[in-house]
Amino acid sequence: MDERDPVLARVDGTVIRRSDVEREAASQAEGSDSPQVAPGSEAFADILDELIDQRLLAMEARRRGLDQSEEALRRLALAEERILGNVLVETALADAVNEETIERIYQEQVRLIPLGEEVRARHILVDTREEAEAIKALIDSGQDFAALAVRMSQDQATRLEGGDLGYFTREGVLPAFGAVAFRTGEGETSEPFQTEFGWHILRVVDRRREPPPSLEDLRPNIVRFYTFDQLEGLIDGLREQAVIERIALPDGDISLETATGEVAGPDDAPDVDGEPPQADEPPADPG
Repeated sequence: MDERDPVLARVDGTVIRRSDVEREAASQAEGSDSPQVAPGSEAFADILDELIDQRLLAMEARRRGLDQSEEALRRLALAEERILGNVLVETALADAVNEETIERIYQEQVRLIPLGEEVRARHILVDTREEAEAIKALIDSGQDFAALAVRMSQDQATRLEGGDLGYFTREGVLPAFGAVAFRTGEGETSEPFQTEFGWHILRVVDRRREPPPSLEDLRPNIVRFYTFDQLEGLIDGLREQAVIERIALPDGDISLETATGEVAGPDDAPDVDGEPPQADEPPADPG
């Protein structure tokens, strides 16, 4: 028994494995924001029931000989092409989209990202200019900025942290606040200034170059971009190697368009041996 892919159901001697349910769940969720279906969940059990019903219907169709009908054979051939194509894509992408590739693309992207300056600051927020000037006088007399923030700041989000705002960019704060923060020197305290929230006193704690996004932040976009790029390259390569002919629908003047964009008349269309078909040959079965 394969413990990595256990059998979840037996239907008249045939088996349905966990991977079958997971593959069907992924297919149903494709293009949506639905979370991954977890084994043991009600949704997982529902999909297993769907696969059991599907297996029963397919086995009954075989018993009735429907799998040998012209329509079934044509549709089975199309389904086989789709499945084999998906397997090829999965195999090719698994080889190409690996950790080494993701790391390389990440480093390339980081070099291209324009990074600005960040400031770390503390602030004290009060209602009036008079209050702000009084607090500024206490700071100038040597009292601790963080302790004053705990006692007097009205910013409930930062007061208990001594007014610490953490690191921020100029674009990440109000324009008036950013203008003061980025012109105040490291270790210096600003004069009182006003924003729409009230009156502030600000102390710059540190300055640094803005860090780039982490690999984990960029990973989804990198994988998505590189997957698309590799898939496009695979298909383009296969198209270049193949002889592809597009046959227009009969509308009075049947024409054939080749992969190079040239249009040929029906008498110019080659058969599989590269020769024009004989007039008394029946047309090929499209199935």
